[in-house]
Amino acid sequence: MTEDPEARLALIISELKELSFVAHRDLTAALPALEAHGAETVARWAATGRDLFLHDRDGGKAFLRASPGLAQDVGAVDVWTEQARGFLTFRGSWKALTAYLAAFPEAVLVLGLNDARRWGDIGLEWARRHPESGAVFFETPVTDLACGRGFAGAWEVLGPLADLACERGLPVSLALPGAVKIRALLGTEALMAWLTRGADVLKAGRLRGEAFFRLEGPDSDEALMALFPGFRTAEHERFLVLITHAALGVTPALAPAGLAVGAPAFIETDGRVLFVPPAFPTREQALAALLHHAGHLRFGTYERAVIERLFAAAGMAQPPLDADQRITWRPLFAPFGADLVRFQVLFDLCEDFRIDARVQALMPNHAARLLDLAAIRPDGPAGAYFDLARQSLRVLAGPIPATGPWARLIAPEADLVTSWVEARALYEESALPPLCLACRDAAYLPGRSPNHARPVYPRATLHEKPEEPDADPRSTPPTDRVAARPAPVSAGHDPDLELAPEDTSGSGGRVGVGKPQPAAPTARRRRLRPPGEGLPYPEWDYRDKTYRRDWARVVERDLTERDLACAQALLVRHAPVLHRLRRAIQAEKPRRIAPQRRQNEGEDLDLDAAVEFVADRRTGARPAPRLYRRRRHLLRDTGVLLLADLSTSIMQQAADGEGRVVDRMKAALLLFARALDEVGDRYAIAGFASKYRDAVSYYPIKDFARRLSPETEAMLGGLSGRLATRMGAAIRHACVRFGESAATRRLLLILSDGRPADYDDGGDERYLHEDTRMAVKEAADQGIHVFCITLDALGSAYLERIFGRGHFLVIDRLDDLPRRLPQVYLRLRRGA
Repeated sequence: MTEDPEARLALIISELKELSFVAHRDLTAALPALEAHGAETVARWAATGRDLFLHDRDGGKAFLRASPGLAQDVGAVDVWTEQARGFLTFRGSWKALTAYLAAFPEAVLVLGLNDARRWGDIGLEWARRHPESGAVFFETPVTDLACGRGFAGAWEVLGPLADLACERGLPVSLALPGAVKIRALLGTEALMAWLTRGADVLKAGRLRGEAFFRLEGPDSDEALMALFPGFRTAEHERFLVLITHAALGVTPALAPAGLAVGAPAFIETDGRVLFVPPAFPTREQALAALLHHAGHLRFGTYERAVIERLFAAAGMAQPPLDADQRITWRPLFAPFGADLVRFQVLFDLCEDFRIDARVQALMPNHAARLLDLAAIRPDGPAGAYFDLARQSLRVLAGPIPATGPWARLIAPEADLVTSWVEARALYEESALPPLCLACRDAAYLPGRSPNHARPVYPRATLHEKPEEPDADPRSTPPTDRVAARPAPVSAGHDPDLELAPEDTSGSGGRVGVGKPQPAAPTARRRRLRPPGEGLPYPEWDYRDKTYRRDWARVVERDLTERDLACAQALLVRHAPVLHRLRRAIQAEKPRRIAPQRRQNEGEDLDLDAAVEFVADRRTGARPAPRLYRRRRHLLRDTGVLLLADLSTSIMQQAADGEGRVVDRMKAALLLFARALDEVGDRYAIAGFASKYRDAVSYYPIKDFARRLSPETEAMLGGLSGRLATRMGAAIRHACVRFGESAATRRLLLILSDGRPADYDDGGDERYLHEDTRMAVKEAADQGIHVFCITLDALGSAYLERIFGRGHFLVIDRLDDLPRRLPQVYLRLRRGA
């Protein structure tokens, strides 16, 4: 080879001209940008381009085409030319090389030339081990990797990754993108713990590990919750709720807002529930945020009548509703066009000031707390809005002005419409800069957040009383009812709930836990139901050994009792049990992968389908192009209906003094629902009670199609006891309701506190026992497995005959019910 660089360059150009028109064209097009760096440098560069092209055509073309830009933006041609030669040492290098060439200018700008060379050497080393890891490394933005601290900041992520890659074979391609996000979210100290946990999950299963490093799935959520810095809301939920209740008289229902990496600590609401972030930076910010947003619930931001007047003021006849009957806010702001975000922030600022003024009247340090949190002003346009919000808080901390927008917002008659009017005035008069969606969040003070991020359920006013049920001529006077029940219970159109005991010789089941007592007689006669009300079901008469046709009638009724605060308190009280259940549930989640063949799209090629496709095409046919195979989780096809006995006896104190039965039943149902939501099984919850054979009430609480919602939890929190227990008819109706579920394995789980009994069983306990036994046999014939959990200590004496050996469980200690109910289901599910 000649030593003359110009001769070497001419030789290379000649070789490429004979070898490839594209390579020759790209090299000669790039030459003018390189000539200023000297003949020797240009000759080495050209040799590298030729060698890369011979090694991997795509890599060579990428190198030649990127060279003019690199020469102009970076210079230092020898540096990136030398590093590019490193990609000649392994196959499949083109993707990593292309990413390297695209990222090198940013690396030089962020790290400097020397550290950019170190950055390139690290990526090359990983690319030699695993080309995909090298490609992911070079595709990771250097700015995010350095995090403002140069190469030292980059090494905070790369160092732990290098250690785990060597020690445990952790693929960098899988872990690096998530590691950058976790460092930004949790800090450097938590990064190693997160990576180590991810390596463990990956070892347990490839798909679980991939989901973990994508920050998806329960394994990832659990790890993030354990590592979140700051004031964790899940650990202090009860404290936050108690503080809010003491300060404002509001007991908000809290729900996790989900884990959004890098998102601000914002609270959102749908008018019923406060969706809180997993952690706040400090305890003070958590308290300020919760008091502020509970103030929105307390002081009318989401009241139905006010929202209707607001939309009327905006020129809309009715607030638009979505499919869930929630009010959507976007039409309210749409007329502002490109200034939508600017006006929304001003509207929130006015309404937030109104609410904080009300909270300040009850909590004199509230405004001062918010001001202390708002110490750091954001840069850019958001800073002007931030300053205006701080100015409004200083108004609260000082003498209140007699006139002006702040005075109008503090006035006793001010409401959401007032905030709208004042926001319009601010929008038209102020010189605040335009605001884009990307910088909107920075405009809010710590503790505040966008008020209209979610559609909302409109709330009733605090002074609005629920409608009374229609009076029944047989019921006791209202004053007597109030005296008998300090907390009146409503159950929809069900006047039987207000009846006094009647003349009957049946066993009733009204008093005691699991020990039905004879009903107290009175002089009243019962009124028969209209013959067409409810669904008719047969009933087995063991004495005649025959069915009584259409003997019992089941009427579906809605429960109108709601007590979300009670449900929330029970979940807080039993939080350790729920935590243990969640750990156990992880083992129940589907892990197997089932291939689905002949798909229009998928991860792999279906070879059989591809061969048939080619053969059919050659014979002149027009086959469907279903050539792929995809993998999906193989789900356990299980559906369960939990049927709860809501007879009067659940309102009694337990015989062992452990509290009321109904409170443990509520907790058990709530934990059961949360557990099944975690598992992902189809499930429904219902209750039942009875008063005579033609008045068996069935209360759907949650059906198979719906997800668990705050509305359902509120319904569970408001459960109360009523009347007696005609179990056979309820079982038959529950079997009909299974038609709503397509599950192949069906389980009917009955939760009861006593034996089947009703007012018209003539005192013959065996009558309804035998009918229930026949209803269980009928369910088994339909492929429905029935299992009973009872709180009756004497249940073993009769349940074996009704349900069969091994198909019931007697819980001796009432406090065990919340824990045992979900556990029993999970055990039965494994055996299904």
